[in-house]
Amino acid sequence: MRDNNRPSLEDVAALAGVSTASISRCINSPQKVAEPTRKRIQNAIETLGYVPHFGGRALARNRTNTIGAIIPTMDNAMFASGLQAFQETLSAARVTLLVGSSNYDPDQEFDAIRSLLSQGADGLLLIGAARPQKTLAFLTQHAVPHVLAWCCPKTGHSPSVGFDNQKSGHDITAHVLAHGHRKLAVICGLREGNDRATARVVGIKQAIARQSGAQLLGLEECKYSFEEAGAAFAQLLSKPEKPSAVICGSDVLAVGAMLQAHKMGLRVPEDISITGFDDISLARVTTPSLTTVRVPQHAMGSKAAEVLLALLNQELGQDLQHELMTTIVDRGTLARV
Repeated sequence: MRDNNRPSLEDVAALAGVSTASISRCINSPQKVAEPTRKRIQNAIETLGYVPHFGGRALARNRTNTIGAIIPTMDNAMFASGLQAFQETLSAARVTLLVGSSNYDPDQEFDAIRSLLSQGADGLLLIGAARPQKTLAFLTQHAVPHVLAWCCPKTGHSPSVGFDNQKSGHDITAHVLAHGHRKLAVICGLREGNDRATARVVGIKQAIARQSGAQLLGLEECKYSFEEAGAAFAQLLSKPEKPSAVICGSDVLAVGAMLQAHKMGLRVPEDISITGFDDISLARVTTPSLTTVRVPQHAMGSKAAEVLLALLNQELGQDLQHELMTTIVDRGTLARV
């Protein structure tokens, strides 16, 4: 699976004009290396795309029975069930899981990829398909076995296990429209570098465009937190023309909107309807419980582990993309008008 011509410690030393001992010291104890030398070594490492010795050796010749997963955030539960199922399937195969977080920052994700590989990860679980060319080139150069999850890209060569975010955004919006709503607003996650949030908004807009008389009165982007979602909801409701329904790109955003609605003296769904996305446990315990899109997190995590293990064992067939279906769960936050 791997290219044995990857850059070596000696290659880095030659480019930086230092000894291999200096390279090792810079990697393991950078504070002990003079800044000019450290910068020269770091530039050589980045130029060559070098992975530190242990990870390079482990990935090139051995199996550590360790898998890395990099998720965008550990702040809320949107990835918890899928990651748990991923870990359970790996554990049954006697494989250990290491987890990192990117905080939705592509540079942090790149650093996490390098870190997990340097610790000997045999392969990686990555969330979504959108990442900078620098990261894509690194994955290709080092022939890193990886699987994408929470997405179902129509193009690309990476194995994936996920769902169609655009279709799911369309479906929940069509469901809201079928309840008679025509004045809609949206609260979504920050879309830059987040192909899932972007695709959901595309689907929402498509459904609105297809319904005669339907209007998108406003769209607010924010981080996935109750506080920021509440502020986004207040901004949407501050406009002269009020929406009758707010479609949220996650359950966390939806609950934040519900809390803000309560603060503003609005009843859900009598005064305003709110929908979510994910169907995390929180969606079932709100009052009223949340109408949302159920993402097959458990099945997705388990299948992603199976695909990655098959990839590592060179047993993966021709079917690289595995699309799972989402469903709409009707609860108490969507009224008919």
